[in-house]
Amino acid sequence: MKHFFFLTLALALLPAILLAQEAALDPERVANSIPLDETAVQNLRIETVVAEEQEFETTVFSIGRIEEIPSKRSVLSSRIPGRIVSIEAFVGDQVKAGQVLARVESRQQGNPPPTIELTAPQAGLIISSHVRLGEPVEPANELLDISDRSTMWAVAKIPENNASQIKPGSKARIKIPALGGDPILATMLRYGVNADRQSGTIEAIFELENANQLLQPGMRVEFSLITSTRSDVLAVPRTAVQGRPTKRVVFVKDFELPNVFIRSPVVLGEENEEFVEIISGIFPADEVVTRGSYSLGFAGSGSGMSLKEALDAAHGHEHAEDGSELTPEQIAEKEAAADPHGHDHEGDSNLLLYLQIYAGLITLLFIGSAQLVRRSRKATA
Repeated sequence: MKHFFFLTLALALLPAILLAQEAALDPERVANSIPLDETAVQNLRIETVVAEEQEFETTVFSIGRIEEIPSKRSVLSSRIPGRIVSIEAFVGDQVKAGQVLARVESRQQGNPPPTIELTAPQAGLIISSHVRLGEPVEPANELLDISDRSTMWAVAKIPENNASQIKPGSKARIKIPALGGDPILATMLRYGVNADRQSGTIEAIFELENANQLLQPGMRVEFSLITSTRSDVLAVPRTAVQGRPTKRVVFVKDFELPNVFIRSPVVLGEENEEFVEIISGIFPADEVVTRGSYSLGFAGSGSGMSLKEALDAAHGHEHAEDGSELTPEQIAEKEAAADPHGHDHEGDSNLLLYLQIYAGLITLLFIGSAQLVRRSRKATA
């Protein structure tokens, strides 16, 4: 019976508790809120990610180029002098090792003179041709250049002052802007044999698979050379951080109100090419804005919705313009302004109906409680 009594008391106090919570709406949260309507959210193309603790990589940024592997380059030539009587492959063709690429008619006596077949010394791509049909050839001539591009080198230009942090076996995340897509994780093979005095850099060589033949020599490459890692670091994408260097902010999706975003000042730690460490200002599981975060800094009264409207829709009753709860005096003023003659309002009717239903429920609970008390006394009598 005691439990029943306390349940009844809790239900009776519930409206007051809820109103107290709403009245205690954090003023800072209200001041930093940016409410949008659905159209504004779509126009800004807002996207969010969940802030989470992760393994954070400290990196050194570098640029470089894609290069052929020298040992995978070959040429086609003739062992005997003569003239070209047949060409079976051309620039851009993929060939197999041993495939016939051309035929040479020798200068030896005969009718017709003896002809030899020239075959590919390796599989690969024909990248240049130095021969035409009927052209005379000598053993010293290079007829076709063949490159096996199934694997390629990505060569980074590392500043000399960072070279001590990177060694063979170090990892790097490699981006090739011309191809797009996700970064490629690669392992450093070795350093180059010479330093570039003019640029003050040293070459570091990484090997990449190129089964689809999309990598081409000369392509620009961006390297994030990993020098160390730390676990359990709260970090967000770099695109989520906005504001002046002295006052960085992140926009967090409100946990309660739809299409409302909170401007949250943050303290930053280390950063790499993708993420920024957050020391304070947000918490794990917060939804932070990535795409559209820059535009949010300029969103305001023209966003299509006020914080008051967002709170009214979420809580089902009217708030003040700053988002706070209306005081009894403000409610009375609004009622007087809306109906100076004291007529009934639909809002008053709804409130009265709610209070009547609530009072009825409380009455039933007390009646039930009283009946339990009487039965308990009869049982003990």
